[in-house]
Amino acid sequence: MTEAMIRKKPGMASVKDMPLLQDGPPPGGFAPVRYARRIPNTGPSAMAIFLAAFGAFSWGMYQVGQGNKVRRALKEEKYAARRAILPVLQAEEDERFVKEWKKYLEYEAEVMKDVPGWKVGENVYHSGRWVPPASGELRPEVW
Repeated sequence: MTEAMIRKKPGMASVKDMPLLQDGPPPGGFAPVRYARRIPNTGPSAMAIFLAAFGAFSWGMYQVGQGNKVRRALKEEKYAARRAILPVLQAEEDERFVKEWKKYLEYEAEVMKDVPGWKVGENVYHSGRWVPPASGELRPEVW
């Protein structure tokens, strides 16, 4: 592109012949630059934030308390069910124990038949109180 097309003037002999074209502010000047710190005063106050947080905390603790009541009721129901079936389970265990004890006494009589003075089923500790045997004691096949 030529200078004549840019400046809309006929060609010039020197750059000094060109009219002065300088950037400057728009007419009326630039808008003022905001450089001051402006803190908006909108939004909740500290007291409002505190009260909202306290309310949320209080509601949450209320919900925890309600959950504890429900959990306590479920736990009591579970324990009541266990207490209800405990006699049945104990009766089954007693029946199993009697069968195993009879087998154990027969086995003891067979093993100790050659020992003089041995009494089958007699406690060797003589403590005066009955103590149930250990679980492996009634199962000779486990020994």
